[in-house]
Amino acid sequence: MTITSNEAAGAARHAGLSRRSLLAGSAASLGSLALAGCVTPDGLSRAEAERLYAAAPDKRFPIPAVDLSKVDPKYFRQVVAYASDEAPGTIVVDPGNYHVYRVEGEGKATRYGANVGREGFLWHGEAYIGRKAEWPTWTPPREMIKRQPEAAKYARGMPGGPDNPLGARTLYLYQKGAYTLYTIYATSDPETIGNNITSGCTGLLTQDMIDLYDRTPVKTKVIVLPA
Repeated sequence: MTITSNEAAGAARHAGLSRRSLLAGSAASLGSLALAGCVTPDGLSRAEAERLYAAAPDKRFPIPAVDLSKVDPKYFRQVVAYASDEAPGTIVVDPGNYHVYRVEGEGKATRYGANVGREGFLWHGEAYIGRKAEWPTWTPPREMIKRQPEAAKYARGMPGGPDNPLGARTLYLYQKGAYTLYTIYATSDPETIGNNITSGCTGLLTQDMIDLYDRTPVKTKVIVLPA
């Protein structure tokens, strides 16, 4: 299935130059969404949420704990009921609900909260993981540099690291052997989850992205649903 989009597939993965502004546009202000009581509305205990999103060591850069007050609990990672005929391991992106699912089989899936493309950059279709990378280099596409000339200083690539917009882990989406310029990437900005901010990529909290990355081999099928 061919990607459909309101803008060419060559659109920039991100727009802007700071860690946050590279995620095109500003996320809407959510205010503080503090966890109330011992259990979140979706049934995940506060202790479990804090464990899932705790600070973590990494081979290259330390990963800080997620500020859970900035994430609606409905976007915390959980195993949920999910009827699907797709093979276990298949990734399903649901931009309309800001979720990504990893099909586990037997009517279950691991569900992650996500940020997705903003208006004009949403797309849907099938792809597959063509490659994957830890702390990848980010290179702005030519289309982005035309829109934002200040990005030109990274035309030869921004080295991987905490300020790089692709974050700690990235899965690159391909179709028919060609890179689509779309990714599933790690974000350290929790307030972006549940928002339309990117140029077509899908962002997960770093801890969630590492979980998905570690369980996703190259060639894994990816389905992006219509918004």
